[in-house]
Amino acid sequence: MCDNYINLTMDNLAKEHLCCAISDKKHQLGVDAKRSWLAERFLEGHIFRKLDDKGKVFIEYTPLETAWVPVNGENYIYIYCFWVSGSFKSKGHGRKLLEYCIKDAKSRDKSGICVISSKKKTPFLTDKKYMQKYGFEVVDRIGSEYELLALSFDGSKPAFTNSAHIQEIDMKELTIFYGKQCPYIPNCIEQVEKFCKDNNIPLNLIEVDTHEKAKAVPCVFNNWAVFYGGRFKTVHLLNEGYLKKMFLGVGS
Repeated sequence: MCDNYINLTMDNLAKEHLCCAISDKKHQLGVDAKRSWLAERFLEGHIFRKLDDKGKVFIEYTPLETAWVPVNGENYIYIYCFWVSGSFKSKGHGRKLLEYCIKDAKSRDKSGICVISSKKKTPFLTDKKYMQKYGFEVVDRIGSEYELLALSFDGSKPAFTNSAHIQEIDMKELTIFYGKQCPYIPNCIEQVEKFCKDNNIPLNLIEVDTHEKAKAVPCVFNNWAVFYGGRFKTVHLLNEGYLKKMFLGVGS
């Protein structure tokens, strides 16, 4: 079993694979966008650490002050994504990656680490029960589902921004706020656009392309958020199957 980990840097960014989109050529556009996005983030202290193997085993985090999420707090680290999948599960990789993040945060004299999760296990969000094993606690909530978890080193606590609690917009059509830090997003956008065109469904896409926009998004947001009928619905990435269920009742 491979037990070597590496951090992406400007020197190896072009040649190293991005774990989450390692095996699917349809996400190449998203991978290219992600590489460009990462190149701009490294100077901000952004970390992408992964197993040095062909697998989806990585953790990605950054100083909260520069994190593209509607969360505020002083001197915290924010975890964007933490993923161990397939045959790599139950082999200690998650523990080693998270312990590295905790050690790194302490070495930088940070006040703690935070991550967006949910009351129940939700796709595309970090598992709450796993994080609780390492001392993470719920420090803020949006509605009855989404939660902000934090491991505080000094007693301070981060919180969702006021705008994140709104969960409503004036637009009634299907509206998606999206960023470019996830390689899956460009392909999801392509599927959404085609489905909506084929089924005459009005669509409004809002690219969150600056740090300021990300802090002001009117809902919970890690890199994707869906509204319909003027209300926030989900952070689940939409594909054709999900859209058929959502609008046509297929598979429901």
